[in-house]
Amino acid sequence: MRSHSPVQDLTITGTDTSSTTMEWAFSEMMKNPRVLKKAQEEVRQVFKTRGYIDEMTLKELKYLKAVIKETLRFHPPGPLLLPRECIETCEISGYTIPAGAQVFLNAWAIGRDQKYWIDGEKFYPERFMDCSIDYKGSDFEFLPFGAGRRMCPGILFAEPNIELPLAQMLYYFDWKLPNGTSHESFDMTESFGATVKRKSELFVIPVIYNHVPLE
Repeated sequence: MRSHSPVQDLTITGTDTSSTTMEWAFSEMMKNPRVLKKAQEEVRQVFKTRGYIDEMTLKELKYLKAVIKETLRFHPPGPLLLPRECIETCEISGYTIPAGAQVFLNAWAIGRDQKYWIDGEKFYPERFMDCSIDYKGSDFEFLPFGAGRRMCPGILFAEPNIELPLAQMLYYFDWKLPNGTSHESFDMTESFGATVKRKSELFVIPVIYNHVPLE
């Protein structure tokens, strides 16, 4: 069997984690209509004079970026990150880690730890507004892409790959839940594996936004 090339591996893992993050971001906005309304109003305000979404202006979407950061905190695509190998015996908080041991970081648990996050079990994007905490690997309470020299190399690929489709979906469509589904009863159960996905498929209904130019 021919093995995948490194480019194929990066493409497959990058698109899977990006699509998973987009799915969770949209799920959380459908679960929290206040967040959906605020993100949608921002996108439409920023792009209303253009009539279309362009990548160069994504930097102006401060609240949408906060929604994505909160999604990565609450639903990191790789819950245990990639394993690290201890190159020499060391002691951390009273625990001896022998040389050669594999070490896993539970990014999912760290992102919900009440020691570091106020109301850590609540989806609240505003916590990242005017906040210096970022996912570039310097803030150890927030490590969706890992840290150090071996942090995820696809971080620059992931940012526009998540922001642009979300902005387009929020700009061109209004969204509603299927009949009989309330925001309160909307299923957010997680299915754990190499990535954390929704246990049930995401099913929402798009409605064309009337004020968008169609030509």
